[in-house]
Amino acid sequence: MIKVFVIDDSAVVRNGFSTIFSKARDIELIGSANNPVDAFPIFKKVGLPDVFILDIEMPKMDGLEFLKMINEQKPTPVIICSTMASAGSTAAIDAMRMGAVDIVHKPNINLGKFFDDETESFLEKVRAAATSKVRFNPNAPRKQYKLEENEYGKNSALKTSKKIVAIGASTGGVQAIEELTKYLKPNHPAIVITQHMLMGFTASFAARLNQLLPYSDVKEAKEGDALLPGRILIAPGNLHMEVHKDGFMYKVALKDYPKVSSHKPSVDVLFSSMAKEVKSQGVGIILTGMGEDGAKKLLAMKEAGALTYAQSEKSCVVYGMPRKAVELGAVKHSMDLIQLAHMINDLR
Repeated sequence: MIKVFVIDDSAVVRNGFSTIFSKARDIELIGSANNPVDAFPIFKKVGLPDVFILDIEMPKMDGLEFLKMINEQKPTPVIICSTMASAGSTAAIDAMRMGAVDIVHKPNINLGKFFDDETESFLEKVRAAATSKVRFNPNAPRKQYKLEENEYGKNSALKTSKKIVAIGASTGGVQAIEELTKYLKPNHPAIVITQHMLMGFTASFAARLNQLLPYSDVKEAKEGDALLPGRILIAPGNLHMEVHKDGFMYKVALKDYPKVSSHKPSVDVLFSSMAKEVKSQGVGIILTGMGEDGAKKLLAMKEAGALTYAQSEKSCVVYGMPRKAVELGAVKHSMDLIQLAHMINDLR
């Protein structure tokens, strides 16, 4: 039985979650509270849950402060559900960078319809969160990383590589992508990323990474953006992203068609275009995430001559997408995140 605790200052929201979890035989709501401070006495009676559902803006203590406090004592999966988890929200991105496993935008109106529409999605998210491994980052630093010589050789710029790197990620991907990219050297190969994320969040995520990474130009992808050394393009949250050859260079195309492999953007769409267009000059990397999006098309990349990698099981928050890719024989090597960064820096 998965034990869940809800902390939200709205009684309507707390009642909504109570109704949702009453429909699941494998999930039990062990308690709820108006704010984190009032939750502490309840913990003494019912214990800590397997999963927290947490608002951000609350009286007495905000959600980010509580997220840091609880994970310093006992790392616990947290799903953020907040009106502040909206398009362009930096608070939601900071929560994920600190270790929250998922985010859900809670509307200000029509909450009844929201809970009716999202029941199955919430149950799925809770089940996934309960099996995840929390990677707690207490600081969510804003300063730029600087590569030291003893971290990875010298800081000199890399020679230009003809390789194109495509990365797919889902649950836990915000932390994993940040960890991987912070070790990239100047003039690193062009990188395209599909991270399962809602519309609006990808722009905030890209902006955050662009502030942090000293040697990368990071942006949410726009139609026709060129893949250039040192550039990282992130698929928008409501569009599929493909890579196409245009003369002697590669550009991205954004497609507004239905979900593929239950996602939009889909890693399968990105990897499929890499297999068709980039072929042996491609490098595919599948990171932490629930489900199997990207696995089959990573195999297509491998069959087209691309190098293919997966994040190691021990370093994943959720070893779902990488596991499926490994089982299909799509992966040449499984590596920790810093090893993947070193591999990218070595590409020629």
